[in-house]
Formats: sequence, structure tokens, C-alpha cells
Amino acid sequence: MPADSRAVFLSYASEDRDAAARIADALKAAGIEVWFDRSALRGGDVWDAQIRQQIKACALFVPLLSRQAHAREEGYFRLEWKLAVDRSYHMTEDRSFLVPIVIDDTPDDEPRVPDRFRAVQWTRLAAGPTPEFVARIAALLAREPGQDPVAARAREAATVPPVRVWRRRGVIAVLAAAVILAVAGAAWFVRAPPRVAATASRTGPVAGADAERTVAVLPFENMSSDREQDYFSAGLAEELIDTLTKVPGLRVPARTSSFAFKGRAVTVGDIGRALGVAHVLEGSVRKSGAKLRVTAQLVRSDDGFHVWSQTYDRDDSDAFEVQDDIARSVARQLQLTLIDDARPAAEQGVTAEAHSLYLQGRSHLALETDADLATAIDRFERAIGIAPRYAAAWGWLAYGETRRVANGDTTSSTYERARDASRKAREFDPNLAIGYVAGAIVALQYSLDWKSTGQLLDEALARDPNNALALQLRAHLTQAVGSLAQAEQYARRSVDMDPLNPLHGRYLARIVLNAGRAAESESILRPLIAANPRFPALHYELARALYVQGRFAEAASAYEAEPAVEWRRLGTPIAAFVTHRTAEARAALAAMVADPRGGEFQVAETYAVFGDVERALQWLELARTHHDAGLMYVRHNPFMANVYADPRYAAFERRAGLLD
Repeated sequence: MPADSRAVFLSYASEDRDAAARIADALKAAGIEVWFDRSALRGGDVWDAQIRQQIKACALFVPLLSRQAHAREEGYFRLEWKLAVDRSYHMTEDRSFLVPIVIDDTPDDEPRVPDRFRAVQWTRLAAGPTPEFVARIAALLAREPGQDPVAARAREAATVPPVRVWRRRGVIAVLAAAVILAVAGAAWFVRAPPRVAATASRTGPVAGADAERTVAVLPFENMSSDREQDYFSAGLAEELIDTLTKVPGLRVPARTSSFAFKGRAVTVGDIGRALGVAHVLEGSVRKSGAKLRVTAQLVRSDDGFHVWSQTYDRDDSDAFEVQDDIARSVARQLQLTLIDDARPAAEQGVTAEAHSLYLQGRSHLALETDADLATAIDRFERAIGIAPRYAAAWGWLAYGETRRVANGDTTSSTYERARDASRKAREFDPNLAIGYVAGAIVALQYSLDWKSTGQLLDEALARDPNNALALQLRAHLTQAVGSLAQAEQYARRSVDMDPLNPLHGRYLARIVLNAGRAAESESILRPLIAANPRFPALHYELARALYVQGRFAEAASAYEAEPAVEWRRLGTPIAAFVTHRTAEARAALAAMVADPRGGEFQVAETYAVFGDVERALQWLELARTHHDAGLMYVRHNPFMANVYADPRYAAFERRAGLLD
């Protein structure tokens, strides 16, 4: 059989033979050659050799994914999958070869799917082959050997419905998490959102001349056989985001949003529309020993055309240099100048080993489990042990320590370690934003030091004006001691910079509610919940918006639907109270009083709703003395309305420094 065959190899478990036959028949009816054995698997050396030769020569390899297949721990189809994956590693980056088909409701995170299959778009054909699927296969096969890949992509886009264009290099991911920070009361992390949702403040791509100066950086694909190198690939993308974000005039969505497309069946066009960007930067990393090969390409999101691509072969000790080269090339293509302050701080004397430990720390920090958080802090500390002036490691160590607090370690020593580490980061690299951001978190959450928080955020935003986390913290601070209208502006900017991070939308909804627009707050939260039903506190916030609108039964249902136990616990007393279950409401409140778990402010809120102003004021004072960060929400709060009329409240605001 010829090496340039245009045939499709259909690989399936014997349990899925009927589904495979239907797909094969549909393709053959369109004149497409299909290599597919309808008989029972015969086995034997001759048969085995034929299968191997077909996989070696076919143009497209189409594995059928199903629950029945994945229930099989052994099967010849698994060898076929391995042979196809092995062949794909020898192909050029633009080659379309693996086309996985899902014939039932097999989830995207099925653990027995080869990693290489996860790097490409899946087609779901639970109802059988469709004309669109057949047309897409025909379009892929129409590419002649050696054909220009840019022209091929254009023809595919013209042949296939836009959302269904298959792009092998479209969305790759190596980390299964999205890092997000909650500031008020408790902070939470969540796994990557299941699908793209509309954002709260942006309805489409950026308009006007600035539209061309927008780029999303996707996680780079790990092309090495060692899966432990995933952290390096993701870390490179994270550092590029950090670097490009500092370029004046360039809009770069934050990591949470860019990494949210991990394993999703979307094209660069989908990404462009969801994030409002004109360009997507993607690439791959192959690491072998001390040798490093990084391939990067800049692609237009509207038509899929390549703007720029480059391959870098370096020693792994030159990782900073590669990052700098890529960032400068992207800036040049977008007609921007990469300022010197945005360059990686190679002068810190960071060795390859220290940098590797740092990237491991960043990757584990993103996964958020207690074990991963401990590992992340360990890696940062080890990196610092090798490179004592490694500012980025100090900054993210400080951030990791604040995450320990968010996970329940509220000891002052943890905050003190975070404060000390953030100071080291600022000392060793005054141009690094994370040192100021981590310091601001400590000043805000632990000290309730509004002035220091503001100063640190000023410094962070001066160095990185589009830092979504710094903008979110600024919104919290401004709500506490400034104008609610200005707080909303900061919150909307944080959403724009990290549009798929539901936490930013959640806090925007809170500010909008406090501004007296409860219906608008609800309209922000509904799509967030639809896209992220398990995300902590979204139902809790929705319940608040419904309560303010007087829809008490719906509010109670929303409180009770909250998936996060701690947030549901905080809402239970009010849910029972507004539905006239008085005894249940009192018992739930008594349980909160007996064990506030750092939620003194929520206890005060609940007493205020119950009309017990005396106890509400007592718990507000406890929240102040215990440094409860929830106090940033005490002003403009519809749940505190019963308290505002009491003259003692004004005195409390003065003690807490909560003044316009």
C-alpha cells in the first residue's frame, strides 16, 4: 500500500463493532476509503503485520472512544492506539492524523484515553455519523502530501461549518486546574470550568484599533515521552503570559482563562470569541536531557492563518532566553515594543535546576489540593535554596502561604511567612508584580490595613496594569474604603482580563448587588452557574440577589443548592428564616456562633437579617478584632440595612477605618 494513502483507519473495541460499521458505511458512501475489519478479530502474525502496515500508511487514524472500550483493560485496539500515537510523534506539527470519535457520553477526562488523543478535538457521534462529520473527513483527506498547511486550513474552514473545523494544534493542555483567589472571608480553588460561559462585562472581541493588539497564550504541549515535563510546558506558557501582560498596549487574558480550554473540543476561533482576542499563541516543548526544543506559532483567531512561527533549539539552561525571544517576536508581529522591565530576570543567577523546581511549584500550586500546595511550597523553597535571590520563587512562595490560610491555616505564623517572602521578592526584583500582590493579600486579609494594601496594589499595577488578581483586590479595597462605582470599574476590568474565571464574575455580581441592581447581579450569576455548577459560592451569591428582590422561596432554594459545604452552612440560617422555619433558622445560627470558622462577619450579617442589631454590632466588632476580611463588604450591604440606622455603627466604621 502506498505511503501517501488517503485511507482512513477505523480502530474500535469489538463491543463497538456495530457503531464502527455505521461510520465506515457513511464514509464509504462518500467515496472515502476505509480500512475496517467487519469480521471477528482473527489474530495471527499475518493479520498483525497487515494491521501494523495499515496504521503506518493510513492518512487518518480514527479511534472510537466509548465506555465499553474504556472498561476493557486489555484489547488489540489498545495496541492500535499506541502504534498510531507513536507514529504521530514523527509527524510535522501541522499534520492532521488523529481524529478521535466518541460514540456515547464518555467524558473528556476519561483516564484511560491516551494523552495524545486529549491534545486534539473530539467529535461526538452518539446518534451516528452526520453529513458534517463526513464532510470534515473529506476536507482533511483533500490535503495533498507536502501541501502548504496554511492553504489547507483555509480550505478546511471553507468546507466545514466554522465551529466544527478540526485543528490538531488547536487546544492543548497540561494542567487540570485553574488558579483563582477568593479574598472575602474564605478563598477557594476549582478545577477547570467545563465549558465556556459568557462573561459579565464583555460581549465580544475588543473593538477598534486595539483589537489587533490582543493575544491569548495557550498551554504549550509537552512532546516529550516523560509526562513529568508537563510542568515545564505549562510553566513556559505561564511565564509568557506574565511577560506579555506587561507590554504597554497589549491585552493578554490571564492564565485561568487561557488554560480553561484544556482538552476542550474548540477551535482557535472559539477561543478568540470567548476571550475577545485577535490572536492565539500556541506551541510545543520537547525536552530530552539538557536539550530543549520549543516551537511557537502566532495564529489569527478569525481565519486560523499563521502570522508567525519559530523553532528554538537550546540547552535547558537557556529557558529564559527562549521565553524572551518568543515574547519579543510576538510583540514585533503586533507592532509593539517589549520593554526591558518585561524581560525575564536572568540576572538573578537562576540555574536550570532552580528554574525547574520553580516551574514544578507553579504547576502544583495550580492544582490546589493540600498535598499539591505542600509540594508547591517545598519546590519554591528548594529553588530558593539553590538561587537565594530568585525573586519569582519568593513571590509565589508568599502567594502559596496565603493559599494555606485560605485552606484553613489561619495562624499568624503562616501570614508572617507570606509577608516575609513577599518582602524578599520585592527586594530582589522591584519590577516583579507578584511580590506586591502577595504583600497586598497579607495586608488586606490579615492586617485589615487598608492603607498598606492600597500602596502595594499601586505598586503592583504600576508594573503590571492588567494583572487580573491585582485589579480584583483593588475592587475589594475600593468597595471597603472608597467609591462603589470605582470598585465596579476595577471589577469589570478584572473580568475583562480573565473572562473565564468565574470568581471575577462572582465578585462583580456582589458589587453590582451592593450598588442596588439585584436583577443585574442575578443576570451575571445565572450564566456563570450554568457553565460552572460546582464552583463555590455562586449559588450563595445568587441567593443574595434573589433575597434582595424579595423572591424568598427561590433564595432559600439557591442557598440550599450551594455545592460548597462551608458556603451552604453560611446561608442555611437565612434560607430557613426567609421561609418561616424559625426554629431551624435559630439552630443553624447557633451552630455558626458556636463555630464561626473565621466567618464572624457572616454571623453579624445573619443577626442583622434577623433584626438583632445588638448582636450584629457585637459580631462586627469581633470580626474587626479577629481580622475577618469579610469586613470589606460591610458598607453598601443590603443585608446590613438594619444596622446602619444605629448610631453605634458610625463609630464602628471609624474604628475599622472604613471611610470614603
